[in-house]
Amino acid sequence: MTATPISATEDLADVSRVLAGDVQAFEGIVRRWQGPLVNMAWRYCRDRGRAEEMAQEAFLRAWRGLAQWRQESSFSTWLFALAANVFRSELKRFPTVSVPMDAIAEPRAPAHQHSVLQKKSTNEAVRAAVLALPHRYREPVVLFYFHEMDVSAAARTMGLPEGTLKARLSRARALLRSRFPHLNQQSFSPAIAALNTGKEA
Repeated sequence: MTATPISATEDLADVSRVLAGDVQAFEGIVRRWQGPLVNMAWRYCRDRGRAEEMAQEAFLRAWRGLAQWRQESSFSTWLFALAANVFRSELKRFPTVSVPMDAIAEPRAPAHQHSVLQKKSTNEAVRAAVLALPHRYREPVVLFYFHEMDVSAAARTMGLPEGTLKARLSRARALLRSRFPHLNQQSFSPAIAALNTGKEA
């Protein structure tokens, strides 16, 4: 996720204050990033309560390791990379039960451009299918589409070469298209883009 210039400036100021001994300044960081981190955690585990606990653990790790941010990338990139590591570790300890992708209902008809209800149904079905993807493919989609990271940032977050990240994104899109053969490119792309505006989290 790319921070706006304002939030990037605020992050730098708050980190500097915390490292100088003003522990209250960390509240500003939590206030700015709590929502995005909880939403990110929810995409991993699909449980609101657990997502809040995972985000809290990520903030605790960030607090402890704040001096490790070298400002080579934005604070938000560092924070999200740290959070992704926390979330992956948490899911290894207590795996989430996944719904088989074949169990996700396909829309009965192609999406119609002027049908709000049909678009909503399609978006919800695609969202469910994304969350049913194998983790190796789901995480790249979560970072790239849900959290609007570019390929370089998503690859760094996952500790993968950019080529591998691109390959996994391509495979994820192929899996979704195989699950939804009636969705053409024009309807598929908006459905994927709409995933980033979901309110479930």
